[in-house]
Amino acid sequence: MAARKKSRPVVSALVVSALVLTSGYLTVELRKKDDRAVTEIVNVGVLDGGGESSGPGDKGQERWSRLENPARSVLHGADGKVEAVLTDGARTATLTGPARTFAEPSSTSAKVSTTDWVRLMPEPWKKGAEKKAWFKEWYTEWEGSEKDDLFAYAFQYVAGAPKKKDAQGLVYAGDADFGPLNTTGAEGGDLRLEQSDFYDYLGIPYTFRDGGAGVPETMRLRALDCSGFMRMVLGYRARYPLRSADGVGDGLPRTANGMARSDEGVDVLPLAGVTADHRPAGIDQLQPGDLVFFKLDQRTGERLDHVGMVLGYDTEGHLIFVSSREEVNGPTIGDVGGVSRLDGNGYYAKTLRSAKRL
Repeated sequence: MAARKKSRPVVSALVVSALVLTSGYLTVELRKKDDRAVTEIVNVGVLDGGGESSGPGDKGQERWSRLENPARSVLHGADGKVEAVLTDGARTATLTGPARTFAEPSSTSAKVSTTDWVRLMPEPWKKGAEKKAWFKEWYTEWEGSEKDDLFAYAFQYVAGAPKKKDAQGLVYAGDADFGPLNTTGAEGGDLRLEQSDFYDYLGIPYTFRDGGAGVPETMRLRALDCSGFMRMVLGYRARYPLRSADGVGDGLPRTANGMARSDEGVDVLPLAGVTADHRPAGIDQLQPGDLVFFKLDQRTGERLDHVGMVLGYDTEGHLIFVSSREEVNGPTIGDVGGVSRLDGNGYYAKTLRSAKRL
């Protein structure tokens, strides 16, 4: 993602309408085909199937096992069902909790009904961490909790989401745009401008721990581009560390390309390249909360240019992700501009290039 450009004069409403119609038509034509196909399934296998009998609270009823690709620990309840999945080197944990359904009827008929809750641990997981005091305390707090998790945060920015304000009156959630209309024809004639970060949505300056400063632009108020959306959910809301830019300090970088190529988290689907030949096959290794990275635009060269978060399987068995997109003008699991499926041969499935678990 390039550095921000200076604002240019606004053109007439007629030109804006023409830009919107032209860009929308080209996008739909390019992404119209959504052929059905089955993505290759790769088995992962159990490393330590016997596990141990001591659970987070030393109740003696839970059992732990180990899986590979990536290396992770799985907590099974007394009934043998999975209660938590924790990946070596990652802070995001998938916990089993009350069932809920995510839907966006304004832009898709897809619904994801799930018992998965994705939360951020205070430190990266390591084999054997189930015996550590920090994990026992953390798990006791969040086991079965219905407090907002990453998915709840994400859906607080989709179309029609109500505004939420903090104690100081700052709007920190609610229906988000992708970015301002591209009235000048810049950036190759894209419908909307990128580069709207979480602090643009908030409308307040933000000082990063690496010393960098984010200064919001008025025209980007309540807007989040794809990586800005992930930084809002994971960083500002869940408190995962954030960088001010891609190459500065540590934490989650600013752009999709920076995130995909960073050392943060664990590469679940390692990046092999950006061409169609580098489409990863083993998407069965993805789990809710993973970041997925795409190569949508050939104009960006070797850079990956889109990021989303795995939500889970919809009621028809398709693996769905949520991201912020210009066609829908904001965060969505919708079908406008290409269905949000990672399986099959649809637009996003074919342009998937890598995945990361933070």
